[in-house]
Amino acid sequence: MQIVSGYLSRHINVAAIYILMLLVSQGCRKSDFLVEESSFSYKDNGQGTGTVTWKKDKTHIIEGLVFVNDGQTLTIDPGTVIKFRAGSGENASALVVARGGRIIAQGTPDEPIIFTAESDNLMNEMPIDARGLWGGIIILGNAPVNIRGGEGYIEGIPLAEPRAYFGGPDIDDNSGILKYVSIRYGGTNIGEGNEINGLTLAGVGRKTEVDYVEVISNADDGIELFGGTVNLRHLVVSDCGDDAIDYDLGWSGFGQFWLATQKNYHGDNIIEGSGGINPVDGRPHSLPIIFNSTFIGNGNTGAGYCVRFDRNAGGIIANSVIMHNQNGIIAESTNMTLDSYSQWQQGKLAIINNLFFEINNPSIFELSGIFDPSQLNAWQSHFQNGQNILADPQIDYNQGNFVPMHELKGNLAPVPDNWFQNVDFRGAFGESNWINGWTLLSSRL
Repeated sequence: MQIVSGYLSRHINVAAIYILMLLVSQGCRKSDFLVEESSFSYKDNGQGTGTVTWKKDKTHIIEGLVFVNDGQTLTIDPGTVIKFRAGSGENASALVVARGGRIIAQGTPDEPIIFTAESDNLMNEMPIDARGLWGGIIILGNAPVNIRGGEGYIEGIPLAEPRAYFGGPDIDDNSGILKYVSIRYGGTNIGEGNEINGLTLAGVGRKTEVDYVEVISNADDGIELFGGTVNLRHLVVSDCGDDAIDYDLGWSGFGQFWLATQKNYHGDNIIEGSGGINPVDGRPHSLPIIFNSTFIGNGNTGAGYCVRFDRNAGGIIANSVIMHNQNGIIAESTNMTLDSYSQWQQGKLAIINNLFFEINNPSIFELSGIFDPSQLNAWQSHFQNGQNILADPQIDYNQGNFVPMHELKGNLAPVPDNWFQNVDFRGAFGESNWINGWTLLSSRL
């Protein structure tokens, strides 16, 4: 009995130790599994993302160019964070929605969707000049562009990528939804003088919804529109290295409630509007209509303009606040049949019912190129004839409050389309500071 008892005792102890080790092992495996499941990495093998939903319980990490292919829909739940690996050149990381693909990124004021650098811990510890850490968000659509042949190859993507074309005949093209989205620290360089914009919209149609979108600390333009008919409402573009918002190639959409700010010594133009490239006089012309925006420049530290029009670009900017910049508005005159100056003469370029403040150059309206004094005088008379005013809006923008101290009402241009909200104030803000909570800018100020 003692021998049997000892034998059993020894084996029971061994079995107990084995079971304990097994439990520890399984516990470790479970823990490792959870760590792996807390993030998910994506690389594109040509198949795209597939039709899939990215949920907020994981951090999604993009490595290289990842596409949403034709026929696929990428849905991103509110509160989801998508991070991008550092890289430049052909190794740049970006999310690209190809023609025929869709992105449904619909956040909320309390749970915005965030696209940012992998090194961002989301604790607001990144420096304001931490630009160019990854690429950007690129959406390619089937709406008209004024390129010869009706389609183009998007900048920012290495050549020979068949999914990088944009443009087509469908003004109602639908590439999805971007709503309550924050895009941070992008704009990496993929070649000499070729950086990726924070948000690129190329040939995107007007059934696409872009509303409450922030681009902050991008190395190149904040947002660039290459043709298309997409409309954009509630934009926040801040602290970017080049233009805040750039449009060309025949963009003819609407915009309302835009906030664009620049810091000292950073940024070029707040808005740069261009027409065609190949050909320069291509149709459709770039003729957007932008109401109720607040544009705050970089003081007297830069050579850029609040708004620049060139290469036949037109457009209407109305009921807005334009302030704190070295230069005001400039339009190109070439003495050709069609240029930005002639767009103004035809009523397709207009700066009307806006409030200007702290524009250091006393010639708020300027011409570039070839022109005579009578043309310059006529253009400069548009300031008064367009019912623009000089006044202090009393915006405390250094404290993050873009709501004017007093109401900027009266003498407003009527909205030209039912898409616009009919409000009774100038600038992007009435009584509520709608950037609070969901933007990085609101936490910086």
